[in-house]
Order: sequence, then C-alpha cells, then structure tokens
Amino acid sequence: MIPPFRSPDRSPESPLTRRGFIATAAVGVVGVTTNPMTTTGAATGRAAEAAVEPAGSGARRIRIAQIGTAHSHAAGKMRAVRALPELFEVVGIAEPDPALGREAGRAPDSAYAGLEWLTPEAILGDPSVEVVVVETGLREAAATAMACVRAGKHVHLDKPGAADHRPFREMRREAERTGRTVQMGYMLRYNPAFELLFRAHREGWFGTLTEIDASMGKRADAGFFAELAGYPGHGMFELGCHLVDAVVHLAGVPGSVHAFGRAGGRAPAGVAENQMAVLEYPATLVTIRCNHDDPFGGAHRRFQVVGTRGAMEIQPLESGRGVLRLAEAREGFVRGDNALELPVPRGRYEGEFRDLARVIRGGPALAWSADHDIAVHATALRCAGVRVEG
Repeated sequence: MIPPFRSPDRSPESPLTRRGFIATAAVGVVGVTTNPMTTTGAATGRAAEAAVEPAGSGARRIRIAQIGTAHSHAAGKMRAVRALPELFEVVGIAEPDPALGREAGRAPDSAYAGLEWLTPEAILGDPSVEVVVVETGLREAAATAMACVRAGKHVHLDKPGAADHRPFREMRREAERTGRTVQMGYMLRYNPAFELLFRAHREGWFGTLTEIDASMGKRADAGFFAELAGYPGHGMFELGCHLVDAVVHLAGVPGSVHAFGRAGGRAPAGVAENQMAVLEYPATLVTIRCNHDDPFGGAHRRFQVVGTRGAMEIQPLESGRGVLRLAEAREGFVRGDNALELPVPRGRYEGEFRDLARVIRGGPALAWSADHDIAVHATALRCAGVRVEG
C-alpha cells in the first residue's frame, strides 16, 4: 500500500490558525507563499520560496516547450507557463496534426500567440530544452512522454496520462530509473482546500477514515461524448481520475474496485453517461461518481471524508469552500464545525509549474512518486470498469 503523503519541508510543531492559513493562501494569489509552515503541499513554504525567486535574482530560467494541443487543458497549461516568466523561458510549441495546429493558433487571444511552431523532433533534439509539457491526445500521450524521457527531458504530462496501463507504467519506471521528473497534471493537488485536507489526514485529525464520497461531473455535449467514446472507461477515466488521485493519496491502493455505469441515450452506443465506482479498504468504503448528464455538474462537484475523529467536505471542488468538523480543537480550528473559505489562486495551473521549477532547480523530489502515479492510473481504469493487466 502506498504510504500517506509526507511533505519534505514541514515542521510538525508549527502552529496553524484558521486565520493564518487563510492569510497565507491569500498571499499565494499573487504568487509568493511567505509562511513555511502552512498546510499546503510540496510547492509551499521554503520549497515555494526557492521556486519563486524574483526575476533578476540570478536564478536561471528553465527552457520549456510543449508538444500537443489536443488535450482540454493544453491552452491553460501554456498560459500558466507564460504567466511565470521569472521561472520559464518558452522555446516553442509542436503540434504533429496540422489541422489541430491551425485551430490552436487561429484565435487572436490564443495561448500560443507569438510562439515559434516547431516539430516534436526539434524539441526532443534541443539539449537546452529541459522540460516538455505533453498535451497530446490520450493515445499518443505515453509514447510522447517516453520519447521525452529518453531524450533526457523532464515532463509535465496531463491526466490521465495513457490509454493503456502498461506503457504508462513503463514510462514512469524509465523516468524513475534515469532520474527524470514526471509531473502528472492533477491540479487538485495544489488547491488550498485539498492541501488542508491532506495535512489534516496526515496529522491524524480525522482518526481512522471510514468513508470517502466524491463526485465530479458536468453536462457533456455531443462533441464531447464523441471524444469520450475514444477513451477507455469514458468519463470516469477522463475526469474521475482527479478524484482517484486524491483517494489513493489518502487511502492507498484499494483491495477491490466495483464499477457501475448507466447509459441515458445521449451518448454514442456503449458510452455510459453516468458512472460510479465503489472502492473497498479494510476500514474504509469509498464511492466515486462521474455523471456527464448533470446540467449543474460544476456546483455538484464535491469531496467528502469521514473519520472516527473528524470529517471534511469540499464543495464545489476547486472553490476553496467547505466545512471541517473536528471532535477536538486543532491548532486554531474549534471543536465542531469550522466553515472554510480559502482564497484560491487565479492561476489554476500555476502551482503545478512552480513546484516543477522548484524540483528542477535542485529542490526535493515531487511529493507524488512513480509508485503513486502508477497506482492512480491503474485504479482509475478499474473504477471505469477497465481490466488492468500486469
């Protein structure tokens, strides 16, 4: 079983008040975290300060490029990188599919405006490029990431990372063997509410976890349903993987997974609009839902944990809002209900790239290991009803 996350730069005796946490999160909106003892993950505190050195401080900028524009997060990831000029120098973008390339560069406000369009071979062959952001379609993702790793590059690979488990596992092991960092694009890892959730669990505020209930859905249109038809496991794998990442982070690898799906008639034949998975652990039962026929999906997205000494609800997922319930007071949080309203940084993906820059500049490794990422990929497939071999 994968052990719970333990941040390498956290002091256990540091106090955390509710007001102090919110103030620290507010500072993060403008890009610098000054309190090294917050609840946030590996990119905060001393590590974050190393990663967010101001321009002109003498720290080198990291040369970075992107391959692919097909992923739904592709433009957002490029905007995030370009919003961090003190950390990254963007070399260019490659899109092997000419039609996708034309579409990506057409809009006047395109995230790629003014960038040089390159070939993947040019990016892989340029020894000055240290990091490649892989935003291809799912079928090409693992092979593209493997090519980057074998070319000596670090990789930011968007979720879920591969259509099949074996090439994903092989790529992550190759990166581990060669000392290349692969960062998976799970943005909830860097959301302040989830960072608080992870710390509370790590420090035992919840006692033994008995229940996790999570949901992430939306109202898909015909075009998106057609896209999901090309995914193994459809929406649960494509979108529910975010929830699986957090569940495995908290509870480890499940002993068994039971997947369910229902077709409502709007999606192509064989595609379930409404999916659910039940994960079994020795002391914990987990339910994960992914409903792509929910017109209020954004508002309904939630993550809830219940333990023998406390509980926490986050809803909507990326809002920073929720409730922390404690059987006893903890570092400024009172016994009973604590309403949460944590400021969320405007840059949805910038925390990921700040953390990646910290690692590449010589900081400690990411808090999410190859073992963790491999377990998440396999578990996400199982939650979507896909058999995992090997």
